[in-house]
Amino acid sequence: MQTIEIKRVTIDDIEQLQRIGRQTFNETFAASNPAANMAKYLEEGFSAEKLSNELNTPGSEFYFAVLENNVIGYLKVNSGNSQTELKNENALEIERIYVLQEYHGKKVGQVLYEKAIQLAHEKNAAYVWLGVWEENPRAISFYQKNGFVEFDKHIFKLGEDEQTDIMMKKLLN
Repeated sequence: MQTIEIKRVTIDDIEQLQRIGRQTFNETFAASNPAANMAKYLEEGFSAEKLSNELNTPGSEFYFAVLENNVIGYLKVNSGNSQTELKNENALEIERIYVLQEYHGKKVGQVLYEKAIQLAHEKNAAYVWLGVWEENPRAISFYQKNGFVEFDKHIFKLGEDEQTDIMMKKLLN
């Protein structure tokens, strides 16, 4: 496999961000959730307006994983007040790491994760944290393998369904 390039997402990339966001979220969660809830979340969660707001929020950054000019995954990190919960100045939140299903097991998620850790070091973060769905053992295992530990839980709403996310963090040296 050729080298995966990491590219910062700009407002000009919004349609591509919508496509990769919807496709990877659907591939990851459609089998485990009612179609109506998925459709509602895909429409609202990846609307051009919502993504524009996220791209323009200070402290929120998106990055594409690009292979042979194709976007195959993406990363979203938040720092400072853009974090969804903890809002600790000394922390970086990994809000999303998603990879197209056909590239699972090919280290794309690891490359995106390493970019997040690089950003955390650049921002002098003391730790990195995230939320991961309790019914996503693949993701939980990935983060555990990378040194994350569970510290809390929170509720994530998917359509009408309230789901539990495990909150995990990793201290940085």
